[in-house]
Amino acid sequence: MEAMHGDNEVCVETYRDEIGEAVQSWYIPVKSVFFDFIMALIIGIITLPVVIVTIVAIKIESKGPVFYHQVRVGLMGKHITVTKLRSMRMDAEENGARWADKNDSRITKVGKLIRKTRIDELPQLWNVLRGDMSLIGPRPERPEFTEEFSHEYPGFEQRLRIKPGLSGYAQVHGGYNIDPGQKAKLDSYYIDNFGITMDSRIFLDTVRTVVTGEGAR
Repeated sequence: MEAMHGDNEVCVETYRDEIGEAVQSWYIPVKSVFFDFIMALIIGIITLPVVIVTIVAIKIESKGPVFYHQVRVGLMGKHITVTKLRSMRMDAEENGARWADKNDSRITKVGKLIRKTRIDELPQLWNVLRGDMSLIGPRPERPEFTEEFSHEYPGFEQRLRIKPGLSGYAQVHGGYNIDPGQKAKLDSYYIDNFGITMDSRIFLDTVRTVVTGEGAR
């Protein structure tokens, strides 16, 4: 399958043919209502003042839009559009998409703070409320990276068998210093063992990561 991204760029997505069956569990519908929707709503209300202050700071520091929209791959290969608070310069991807480095020069001063504290991810609570994402699950990747990694790391696409998350097991246990193959293994472990206990632990670990800034880039 081919899809158009950004400036009419064509991305071939052969990984879709390799995705197994969607994960089934009694816990998933319960999680969607009580853990995802209700918690996302509460967190959204509590953090709204933080988002407003961040919007003002971004506008003061640099010209351009405050929000950054990007296509990611969701459950079973479905494309979703995620929104983040802009943390990079406007010309950050003029030479094409690439992963952020630990000390990436494209990141603005405000961007360094909001990436360290994960404030830039808060707008994605809307994706959780819409049902495109979960609070906890494998982080959604861009289509072009998903295609690349599914060839470089066989089985990478199997993380698409469950709804992507705002935070995940791989984020709190591997941070940003692991390669996609290691990330996929951690995501696979989550898929095989997820439940209310694991999700609660990941949620608390995510809060700790936000406070300490560990793993940010």
